[in-house]
Amino acid sequence: MSKKIIEVKNLVKNYADFEAVKGINFDVFEGEIFGLLGPNGAGKSTTLEIIETLRSKTSGEVIVDGINLDTHPNKIKQIIGVQLQTSGYYPGLNLIELLNLFAGLYNQEIDPYLFLDKVNLRDKAKSKYKEMSGGQKQRFSIATTLINQPKIIFLDEPTTGLDPQARRNLWDLIKDIRNQGTTVIITTHYMDEAEVLCDRVAIIDNGKIIAIETPDKLIDNLVASGFERPKELKKASLEDVFIQLTGHDLRAD
Repeated sequence: MSKKIIEVKNLVKNYADFEAVKGINFDVFEGEIFGLLGPNGAGKSTTLEIIETLRSKTSGEVIVDGINLDTHPNKIKQIIGVQLQTSGYYPGLNLIELLNLFAGLYNQEIDPYLFLDKVNLRDKAKSKYKEMSGGQKQRFSIATTLINQPKIIFLDEPTTGLDPQARRNLWDLIKDIRNQGTTVIITTHYMDEAEVLCDRVAIIDNGKIIAIETPDKLIDNLVASGFERPKELKKASLEDVFIQLTGHDLRAD
């Protein structure tokens, strides 16, 4: 079994009298795509922000690649990449300028074209950020998380608002990043996305983890409980029709 790269033990986060995270425990293994799923307000974003060193915890323990969050948070920052939302970029700068800017923040010297190649955006190198499509912006956002060669990247709802074709392209990119040895932590409200991408998922609700397993195992457990769909599904979906007709392999979003 792969080694544990993230260990969360009895994690609690309180806001005054409100307990947002209620003593949760989970591990993430090196090289997996791990999904943290839950409805809005469940505590998943708070949990990730604590691991990312962006928010303080009330109690509990977080270990990232053997580094204790309490004693060496700056060391954790050096080995993780966190996806920014679109508001985090200067819209008037082109992609080369933005990558060089981020590299300077990390005190790194990079070839920006290599990072654009990773996300299939070399042809957009001189384009301004504000001129790109939603899918292109999301792929570029992921490229910026890779600048410091992180062991772990955190992607917060990376495909929200994208069309089906752009979503599938981004799925392929996330798989490629994992296949190159980076551990990926993802949040999403799209259960089909979690089922396709994630090796394991933790489902959190009301500040507690209520299930943690592989998607296949969770589905098998539900079926074994006697669950039946109210309607038999067809062998393909409307999204499959859309992808087939619009040429998923022929277009870049």
